[in-house]
Amino acid sequence: MKLSDLITTAPITIQCHDNPDADALGAGYALYTYLRLKGCDTRLIYSGHFQIQKTNLVAMIDLLNIPIEYTKMTKVNGLLITIDCQYGAGNVTLIEADDVAIIDHHQIEITNVEKSEICSFLGSCSTLVWQMFLDAGFEVNEFPLIATALYYGLFTDTSQFAELYHPLDKDMRDHLHIDESIIKRLKNSNLSLAEIEIAGLALIRYTYNEVYRFSLIKARPCDPNILGLISDMMLQVDTVNTCVVYSELTNGIKLSVRSCVKEIKASELATYLTEEIGSGGGHLEKAGGFINQKLFEKSYPGLSSEAYFLNRLDSYHKSYDIVDAGTYVMDTFDMPLYQKLPIPIGYVETMKLLPPHTPAIVRTLEGDIDITASENVYIMIGIDGEVYPIQKDKFERSYERLSSGFVLDDAQYFPSIKNKLTGETLLLKDHVQSCLARGKVQIYAKPLTRVTKVFTAWDKSKYMYGAIGDYIAVRSDDPHDIYIIRGDIFLKTYGRI
Repeated sequence: MKLSDLITTAPITIQCHDNPDADALGAGYALYTYLRLKGCDTRLIYSGHFQIQKTNLVAMIDLLNIPIEYTKMTKVNGLLITIDCQYGAGNVTLIEADDVAIIDHHQIEITNVEKSEICSFLGSCSTLVWQMFLDAGFEVNEFPLIATALYYGLFTDTSQFAELYHPLDKDMRDHLHIDESIIKRLKNSNLSLAEIEIAGLALIRYTYNEVYRFSLIKARPCDPNILGLISDMMLQVDTVNTCVVYSELTNGIKLSVRSCVKEIKASELATYLTEEIGSGGGHLEKAGGFINQKLFEKSYPGLSSEAYFLNRLDSYHKSYDIVDAGTYVMDTFDMPLYQKLPIPIGYVETMKLLPPHTPAIVRTLEGDIDITASENVYIMIGIDGEVYPIQKDKFERSYERLSSGFVLDDAQYFPSIKNKLTGETLLLKDHVQSCLARGKVQIYAKPLTRVTKVFTAWDKSKYMYGAIGDYIAVRSDDPHDIYIIRGDIFLKTYGRI
């Protein structure tokens, strides 16, 4: 998506997520100013349970003259752009609009919005907006307040540049001409005296589980960003793997979730804690959520919030198994043998899309898959859009190439691939070819009776999530090729031998 796709004579509303941080404010303000300069009727808003209270954000709004409005509206005319969040996701109030666009840098959650630019490899949404400015020929440095806002957004979202990895993030940091006095003021305005008291009292009253290495902290009602600050601090403790910080409000419970271990995605844990009584989400290491008070009382009458979280956290850690495909030896004695049905599926040779050794992200409905382009790496695409990498030699043994292309008629989302170095996105549907199983693709498989997280041979940093009813499978000719197949897909693509 380009900025020119957003220029319209209809009103434009830019919506931040419900707990705006410096990145949301910086990216939103920059886009707001750009669109106003283009003559667009534009406003910048946010909703949620709280108005902005955190001292550095209040100072940012004041020093940069950011015209953000707090609103409870449920419908707007014209175009609605969600920035630093995704329309329909759990962290942003759903507002009806004639047209919708998304600009975000978090893990993909929403796939049915045509106008979207989501770059999860970037450190901040501010960087993404800056890149879109570059593509549009807009020189940010002619507007010092915009440059300063984008800089501070990146600064805060990358832990004061300590987590600055992508070249585009570094390019923006080095390119911007900022107001140093404003940045210095903002760097020293992170907490009020009242907030440091809230954080201090919460931290000394923590609960810690030695078996599962999680901590639970209750804080007094405060700006939701303070919950994140407390959880970030608690996660610095060497024995803490995951942390949940929450605060009881008049209409529910706000929570912040953190994880520093690959076996637990913060977003997954937040969803689990709020299941059926609220909403939760985020990304791998940082997430949050909200529990509706009425739903909580109806589902758990008489139970305190602390008891609920402790019970729920304990049950979560007991609910799943971990499989490391690189070392795990699966017992196939009671697993039936299946053969892939002769149904055309798709494949893409990574070297036909990217230069050798290029790191890339394959974006799918199930999540992102990290790969490195190589002559030996192919991407397989199943009948429902599911994706998995495969080595060239295994592909040649298992599949016969067809001359036709590959079409997905009913898939919700056709996978794409993003070049990590350039940010360029390629749609795999423009490059995918068809192939057919040779009849030699045989697997042992069985339905899961417990949630299982599989770290595959091709991605040791992120797991495939297997719910009860999905299938765990291992190739008959490779004991370390273990993976998850969705239950509905398995029955369409494999036949029992």
